[in-house]
Amino acid sequence: MKPRVYIETFGCQMNVADTERAATGLRASGYDLCDSADEADVVLLNTCSVREKAEQKVYTRIGEVRATRPRKHEVLVGVMGCVAQLEGASVFNHAPLVDMVIGTRATDRISSLIERAASGERKVLDLGERGETDSWDVSPAERHSPHVAFIPIIEGCNKFCSFCIVPYSRGRERSRPASEIVAEVKNLQALGYKEIQLIGQNVNSYRPRVEDGLEGFKGATPFCRLLRAVAATGMPRIKFTTSFPRDFHPDIVTAIEENPNLCDWIHLPVQSGSDRVLKLMRRGHTRNDYWQRIERIKSSRRRLALTSDIIVGFPGETDEDFRQTLELVEQCEYDSLYIFKYSKRAGTPAANFTDDVSEKEKKARFLALEEVQRKNQEQIYRSYVGRTLQVLAERQSTRSESDLAGHSTCNKVVNFAGDRSLEGELVDVRVTAAKTNSLYGTLVNSSAVE
Repeated sequence: MKPRVYIETFGCQMNVADTERAATGLRASGYDLCDSADEADVVLLNTCSVREKAEQKVYTRIGEVRATRPRKHEVLVGVMGCVAQLEGASVFNHAPLVDMVIGTRATDRISSLIERAASGERKVLDLGERGETDSWDVSPAERHSPHVAFIPIIEGCNKFCSFCIVPYSRGRERSRPASEIVAEVKNLQALGYKEIQLIGQNVNSYRPRVEDGLEGFKGATPFCRLLRAVAATGMPRIKFTTSFPRDFHPDIVTAIEENPNLCDWIHLPVQSGSDRVLKLMRRGHTRNDYWQRIERIKSSRRRLALTSDIIVGFPGETDEDFRQTLELVEQCEYDSLYIFKYSKRAGTPAANFTDDVSEKEKKARFLALEEVQRKNQEQIYRSYVGRTLQVLAERQSTRSESDLAGHSTCNKVVNFAGDRSLEGELVDVRVTAAKTNSLYGTLVNSSAVE
């Protein structure tokens, strides 16, 4: 009898998608997946290394797992994902009780790695490349949601921003064939999924080796053609994230305008409002370049929600640089903003910069930016009161047993009174109240898509 496996996931949607693929492969190989580390014979931690705190959390978690199962052979522990890829064999030095280190491109080999560890091999390590025949298939049973599916369309990154570890943890960009992506969307639609999200470190950098599957679809870039091809499947709702400003072509907005099932939400990380800091970050775009893209988004005949990421306290960021960031945030009027205090990532160019912004100043800038965004966001969320939004009812609300929760096409969290029989349905909800990071409303009627 093969051991029971538990996979715990940290970090981004790409990690979630990797866990889904890993679970699919393990179950196909005869392994049983369980819901708790306490029940498992093998615990795999799928890790994130984008920020220092996320990496530290993994080592804390390894200690927790071992503390509850102190005997060495009672449980096998594996570290997979970005921390594994970056730190390699040094993970064994940081955490001697780890049995396996599994890189980001070894997902299809996990079952054999477990077998090696179970047979007594010590310090099993695989940082190898993904095989040409590796599968992207995910069983519906392993999806994080029965209603929303993540579809990776591109892996890796070629941008090499000075602060970012992703090109080192995920490797260079590699795009999946369009025909494979479209086939996956059609299959998910046949299974009853109502929403798919095309995901990748930079989705609009999508460049397949051949454009099989995009014939007959117009578009300024392969990504624009892919959007139109996926929209043509009839999948009710299609979202995509994350976009890179330098590769964000205005035709993306045109594609959204042409296809109602391409959702009205764009995530476009700017990282800073200062040209000087953007240059230090090696972002490859200026503030004006970014604003030109925002103007196209804001001028769309559809109301498009806009979200972004910003790093405060980057090495060398002055008070004036930060003031320019505050001004840009005021100007862009983001629906939501993810703010991060800069933390050094070993191996990136910025790790060699002098980190001359104090922790106290980073916190002060974080709070100041958060306050500006809070005021903008309150006004934007209040503007939705009285409007009717299409919402995918995804689950019972964490706030009330009598409420359901889901996301609108503009990617707002919406809570509303409703019976759990509506889960998985697309419903119309009239917004009656704006909360801090969500909306509340009442059910108007069901607009279920068969």
